[in-house]
Amino acid sequence: MIELLEKLTSLQGPSGFEQEVSYFLKDYLKDKVDEVEIDPIGNVIAKKKGTSPGPIILLTAHMDEVGFIVKKIEANGYLRFEKLGGNDDRNLVAQPVKVLGEEGHINGVIGTLSAHFAKFDDAQKVRKHSQLYIDVGASSYQEVLDMGIEVGTPVTWGSELQTIGTSEKPKIRAKSLDDRAGCAVILQVLEEIEQDFAGELICLFTVQEEVGLRGAKTASEHIDADVAIAIDTTAVSDTFEQTMDQTLSLGNGTGIKVMDASLIVPKTMKKLLVQLAKEKNIPYQLEVFTGIGTDGGAVTYANKGIPTGVLSIPSRYTHSNIELIDLGDLIATKDLVKAFVKSVDEESRFPF
Repeated sequence: MIELLEKLTSLQGPSGFEQEVSYFLKDYLKDKVDEVEIDPIGNVIAKKKGTSPGPIILLTAHMDEVGFIVKKIEANGYLRFEKLGGNDDRNLVAQPVKVLGEEGHINGVIGTLSAHFAKFDDAQKVRKHSQLYIDVGASSYQEVLDMGIEVGTPVTWGSELQTIGTSEKPKIRAKSLDDRAGCAVILQVLEEIEQDFAGELICLFTVQEEVGLRGAKTASEHIDADVAIAIDTTAVSDTFEQTMDQTLSLGNGTGIKVMDASLIVPKTMKKLLVQLAKEKNIPYQLEVFTGIGTDGGAVTYANKGIPTGVLSIPSRYTHSNIELIDLGDLIATKDLVKAFVKSVDEESRFPF
């Protein structure tokens, strides 16, 4: 799964500009499912039938990542930018970025004062993104245009995947683990489950989750599923900051969501996922976190209502260029999704 994640996180797909990821997923899935398509907004929808009758199961994860967009090109070649999604101003300065120009990807950095000039500044001040700029090594407006950059050009973080920690308990550090990690879970489930399940699997990889669950809202209105599982990352609270409450931790298993800002998970769905985790000895932790929303919220309220569970991959430093997850948590999430798919049959019902 690390190799798969390395490929997925190397792709550039900020909200609204997910084409690189969409086309990769379609090509990757074409020989693994019965049918796959990209819908008009960019969602990738793959369908695979099992070997016996059963319910329609929707698995969903979003493919977009938080990023930026060029707002203005200054005369001296610096780029002013706006945010795409929930980036924190505290995490921006001196960070590497990739500007997705028409002629290719251009490396850049978000500028900041050199340490030698700190005495002329307020050390307690956090500069707003609107005061910052991206330096791509250009010295003029025209030079920026010649690089294939214009107003509206998207920008992503410039980091690459690395593993840290011990070989027994590796952790994965990369940009866009939110939510390429969820995409990797679905792809790995498809790889391992083959056709040994009942009913039909619909795998939905959505766009523009980070700017309002837009892809999931669009796609789920046209998907008639009996039950759904959304897979996303969630912010843990196990570091030293004073606000941390120690309710979710890296390395303690997949998060079975109870409630977030976008939905209250149906009691029956939560109980079923907990029961499966216990039966299969899959480590898990329950999640109540109102500071987050997922595509599960959009799916739940689609059509006549789709019973939806959410599994969360615990993550540190979310929405930064160095998000961090635990491989064991990733595998636990994959194992529980797989167990859920294999547990349903023609008689399965998902009451309120």
